[in-house]
Formats: sequence, structure tokens, C-alpha cells
Amino acid sequence: MKKAFKLRNTSSSILEELGENIKLARLRRRLSTTIVAERAGITRMTLWSIEKGSPGVSVGFLLKVLKVLGLERDILNVAKDDILGRKLQDANLVVKSKSPRKVWK
Repeated sequence: MKKAFKLRNTSSSILEELGENIKLARLRRRLSTTIVAERAGITRMTLWSIEKGSPGVSVGFLLKVLKVLGLERDILNVAKDDILGRKLQDANLVVKSKSPRKVWK
């Protein structure tokens, strides 16, 4: 039971960090929550939920906010460099030996 709690806690902190990063990007651009929400076509409450790291926010809404901030392509970096996945894939690769060449006479 403790392990499941730890996983949820880690996920929450990741979402909170993502929300904080989005909020900082908005503030650096000197955009109000009203302006970003209007341009993204969402409510201020939804933007607030994104910036707080709420797990119930749609990834589509997240992408809309990133687009308003000019950061929409950042989402393409998720799992782009999957080092663990590549190692797992390489570990399961079966290397077949080549059969000897036929010699034609």
C-alpha cells in the first residue's frame, strides 16, 4: 500500500512542477490569466487547475495553453529520448548468426 501512495505522490509532484513551469512561462511573458484563458478558449479556473498541477485537466487544454505561450512544440519532447526503452529493446534482441555462404562450382 505504501508503494502505491509513493507513486501517486511522485505523479502529483511532477504535475505540480509542470504547472509551475507553465505559470512561470506565462509570467515571463507578462500575460494575465484572463488573457491566456481567453486566447486558449478555456476558463480561468481551468488555467488555474493547469498551473496548480491538477491531474484532471485534459491534455488538449494543456496543449492550448502551451500554444498561447508559444511552447506547443515542447510537448513533442515527452518520451522522445527513451533511453530505458532502448536498453530494454536491445536486451531482447536476438542476434541470428549468418548461415554459411554456398560455394557454387
